[in-house]
Amino acid sequence: MLRMLLTLLAAVLSLGATPLPRPAVPKVAPLKGAAAKGAPTRPAATDLDFDARNPASLIALLAAAGAKATVAEREADTVFVAVTSASVDFSMQFADCNPQGRDCKAVLFDNITDKAGPSFAQLNAFNQSSLTCRGYEDKTGKPHVVYSTLLFADDNRARIATQVAAWRGCVGEFRDFLKDPTAYLASAP
Repeated sequence: MLRMLLTLLAAVLSLGATPLPRPAVPKVAPLKGAAAKGAPTRPAATDLDFDARNPASLIALLAAAGAKATVAEREADTVFVAVTSASVDFSMQFADCNPQGRDCKAVLFDNITDKAGPSFAQLNAFNQSSLTCRGYEDKTGKPHVVYSTLLFADDNRARIATQVAAWRGCVGEFRDFLKDPTAYLASAP
């Protein structure tokens, strides 16, 4: 678990190394007097157009980080997004969405690998050693790593960027695990 937390921290810090572009914010003279005291706070300019429950917002966030993401399919209340990046290809499944494919309640990140799958006992041990990542083997015997999060109306860009960093940490951990499951699990807490 300590390894996962350190990987998550490294992923979050690496995300900070490549900041997302921010739109220009016009300078406004500060308010004075009574208006300044009672002025309501507004979300940051970068969050005004961001809605984590809308797949388009997450697609834009990933595009700003250099990935290519496109809606691959829609079914009833689910939106599937295919993502290609320099380091990893993966999919996102937005669940419990409205008929327009927005206002989704959760997202599942999924990465499939072409490596041989570990044994059931090894995969189970990986799941027990990871705080946030889960691995499974599909019907064709290919291993997957998944990560999911609930989505809320007040989620901002920073929170979702942290979720993406956690996901990147899961992919890295699972790759390390698949290289040598026995060695990985020997050093897992």
